[in-house]
Amino acid sequence: MASDGSSQSEKAKMVATWLGVAVGVCLLGLYLKGGDLDQWRRMRRKKKKVRVYMDGCFDMMHYGHCNALRQARALGDELVVGVVSDAEIIANKGPPVTPLHERMIMVKAVKWVDEVIPDAPYAITEDFMKKLFEEYNIDYIIHGDDPCVLPDGTDAYALAKKAGRYKQIKRTEGVSSTDIVGRMLLCTRERSISDSHNHSSLQRQFSHGHSPKFEDRGSGTGAGTRVSHFLPTSRRIVQFSNGKGPGPDARIVYIDGAFDLFHAGHVEILRVARGLGDFLLVGIHNDQTVSAKRGAHRPIMNLHERSLSVLACRYVDEVIIGAPSEVSKDMITTFNISLVVHGTVAENIEYEKEQSNPYAVPISMGIFEVLESPLDITTSTIIRRIVANHEAYQKRNEKKAESEKRYYEDKTYVSGD
Repeated sequence: MASDGSSQSEKAKMVATWLGVAVGVCLLGLYLKGGDLDQWRRMRRKKKKVRVYMDGCFDMMHYGHCNALRQARALGDELVVGVVSDAEIIANKGPPVTPLHERMIMVKAVKWVDEVIPDAPYAITEDFMKKLFEEYNIDYIIHGDDPCVLPDGTDAYALAKKAGRYKQIKRTEGVSSTDIVGRMLLCTRERSISDSHNHSSLQRQFSHGHSPKFEDRGSGTGAGTRVSHFLPTSRRIVQFSNGKGPGPDARIVYIDGAFDLFHAGHVEILRVARGLGDFLLVGIHNDQTVSAKRGAHRPIMNLHERSLSVLACRYVDEVIIGAPSEVSKDMITTFNISLVVHGTVAENIEYEKEQSNPYAVPISMGIFEVLESPLDITTSTIIRRIVANHEAYQKRNEKKAESEKRYYEDKTYVSGD
């Protein structure tokens, strides 16, 4: 019996030895083929990708939403975004300005988003949370440090917090959909009383961070509406930038405009333009240029706000902040532009009738092309939606303004952005 045991022990040692040799040969083969043994070991230890989930209405989507998605993406390897349905928004907040299909286009176009779930519930229910964990393999649910309270006064993320699968990010200061709607409501009302204000430009007040004190005056927007308190920093621009230039033989496509209230129409024309080359360069006109062409009350969003919204789009490679309205020969040479494009749906579709055609040079060079715009949406379309339903949005803003006021009064420093 003892000899049998000894024999089995010897066989086991031989098997172990041969296995060791086999593994050694495999590793040697990888090494001889130029493989990195450390990389191989890392690959063996590598765990599954961390998937994080963030939801939202993403109505009147702006750079604050984009920055939230950027921060959420940094907490994992893949970001899944839930876009709340129109019905849920109406039940919890009031009518959305942009319908679900437009909001889906906007969210899908954000370069930090990997996957999108349509018709997500406004509140994280037990069933939906289970679905997130089991079907979508979500590890953590993310939300900003501003409270999300349901109509009954409860926390919309209470279940996620209880499950220990909740992480918090820092809210982007100085902007919200409520702010933007408020700007448009003020803008619309200011037009009707502009004579008594010496034709003062709200655009200048918005762009320089001044909030006109219209305290009530029958408007309903009241002092709670915060107007352009955005403080631009070079760090934020770097965070949104791709950090890569075009290759030596890249076909560079150029498109310019105001890109005010960045919307689905903008996204779709940028997608089409990007498909015509290797690198999409977007020129964003400064506030003075936009105001001169569109009127004293435009743009609604200032230059830095508009630049960040465009930079967050996955179809955009680079932007010119404060681009000239006229595309010159020098500009084409400087940026090595191969093609200049313009959409059929835009605020300035009558550019050919202008005293000085801004695209005269690229037209003369044979590098100008008019693109069929996929969507019939402009910034004026969005403003008209607000004006047409201004009473409902006014009430929504009054309600939201109170919670925003409490947030700013009680807020404390949150690290990381």
